[in-house]
Amino acid sequence: MILLDCREQNEYDQCRIEGSVLVPMHEIPDRIAELEDYRRQRIVVHCHLGGRSLRVTHWLREQGFETAQNMTGGIEAWSTEVDPQVPRY
Repeated sequence: MILLDCREQNEYDQCRIEGSVLVPMHEIPDRIAELEDYRRQRIVVHCHLGGRSLRVTHWLREQGFETAQNMTGGIEAWSTEVDPQVPRY
């Protein structure tokens, strides 16, 4: 499994989920080869609130990454529901 963070570098620098991999949304088409090893594995995409990650998830599925899924609520929900040590912004 990979936890794919599609936010921007400055957002990632503010807070991140341990173990997540940053590939900003606008870079994903150019960096798709980096995800190839996960084509048949679970890819969970997240952003701040869930909007960008939903678009990335749809795009990845169109590219054949059938197991890609969106983390509803993004890192904001993670901070409030899973790990309050992750700062909110």
